[in-house]
Amino acid sequence: MSTTVPSSEFAAPAPAESAESTDTGKGPAAPRAASWGADPYANALRTGRGPLFLRRSDGWLLPLDVERWCSDAGSADLSALHRCEGPVLDIGCGPGRLVAELTALGHRALGIDVSEAAVARTRGLGGAALLRSVFDPLPGEGRWGTLLLLDGNIGIGGDPAALLARAADLLGVGGLLIAETAPVDVDERVRVRLDDGRGGPPGESPPAACGAAAEPFPWARIGTPALLRHARARGWRTADQWSAEGRMFVSLRRPVRERSARTSSQSAESANSTPVISSQLPK
Repeated sequence: MSTTVPSSEFAAPAPAESAESTDTGKGPAAPRAASWGADPYANALRTGRGPLFLRRSDGWLLPLDVERWCSDAGSADLSALHRCEGPVLDIGCGPGRLVAELTALGHRALGIDVSEAAVARTRGLGGAALLRSVFDPLPGEGRWGTLLLLDGNIGIGGDPAALLARAADLLGVGGLLIAETAPVDVDERVRVRLDDGRGGPPGESPPAACGAAAEPFPWARIGTPALLRHARARGWRTADQWSAEGRMFVSLRRPVRERSARTSSQSAESANSTPVISSQLPK
């Protein structure tokens, strides 16, 4: 897809989080599900192609790589997937290429997304997926071996520090977080809307056809140096960092800390209250 974007552009993100989520007190309230659950995002996933953008209020556009998301996992994806350990939770799984590939590789994998179209497509590929925000109660809290935040999903919720804190609660002891970062050193918070290219000039309201997808939501842009600064300040250990096909990746080890009684109780309750098949739960 063609558009004029700044040279400091970051890797195209996949679906963000919803207000259908339950506030667990572990992070910021997630953006409304309508942002990712309705047109034009759902239409893009159903057709497997764009154009689709994140659009800032000043008209700045970030193209989203819908065609890549809806294709099979590529070599850059595999460079991350081959580093996964134990059961894997793909946060913001989108149309499911990573969950499907992990399943084929023999991993116990679960995708979560706030878009019904994304969850349906993931399941259609034979992957397990739930309609859920990362800030909702989730199955297997505190027992996941690896969390994935690829395709820019480190930006979910617009607060990387809060997302790192939530990730630490989801992972088991020594668990691994694999994140894709921007290819430049950037650390900023923005509010964006989904746009299919019909959003109009800066300052104008998107056309009615865009519907609820016009609602702005918080997003973060963060490069490797900035992510490492946030992570180290919170006790995460760097396991690896690499690049593949122009995309940048970091893997981090969960902080070594005692879980609070409240966190343990919440984890148990969320696992017990979530109606999922046993193969969706980490062992």
